[in-house]
Amino acid sequence: MTGPPASADDDAEVVAQSLEEPEIFAGLYDRHAPDIHRYAARRLGEGAADDITAETFLIAFRSRHRYDGSHRSARPWLYGIAAHLIGKHRRSEERGLRALARTGQDPVAASWSDRSDDRIAAQAPLAAALAALSPGDRHVLLLVAWADLGYQEVAEALDIPLGTVRSRLNRARRKVREALRLDPSFTPDAMELTPSWTK
Repeated sequence: MTGPPASADDDAEVVAQSLEEPEIFAGLYDRHAPDIHRYAARRLGEGAADDITAETFLIAFRSRHRYDGSHRSARPWLYGIAAHLIGKHRRSEERGLRALARTGQDPVAASWSDRSDDRIAAQAPLAAALAALSPGDRHVLLLVAWADLGYQEVAEALDIPLGTVRSRLNRARRKVREALRLDPSFTPDAMELTPSWTK
């Protein structure tokens, strides 16, 4: 006998109920896959984003019996899985950021195609600054900036203490600000195109 349907906005309930009725897990996919895909596409490009998204939900489905039901939202858990998978693609991401920094040509332009030439050129110093960050600092910064996760959600996603999130984010912001100030090609006009999280 099955219980009442899982609440549409209570991920913990969906996960718990999916242990008995696996098809219910699709609700979690429907709710969170577009955001996970968007985040992965910004990090690695559209092609890799499809794979990262699929693998994130496959891992989540297979490990759902270990989900901590005290967390009502599965968002940090899913971003944590995605961040781990993206970490495996770290070399590709760094090559892409370095190519953008070197040439001004965005290797994942299909996902960012609406940008003007000036905006892409302005991104080169930022891409170089991001490529220079340690993987841990980059994960924290981009989960905050691109996935719009809060500090506690980032801590849950990466399974690190909240204090570590704060120190990594502070260090990453400082390094990016320093890199942008030191880059002679990064003009005051380009600064207007810089994301607010670097300021």
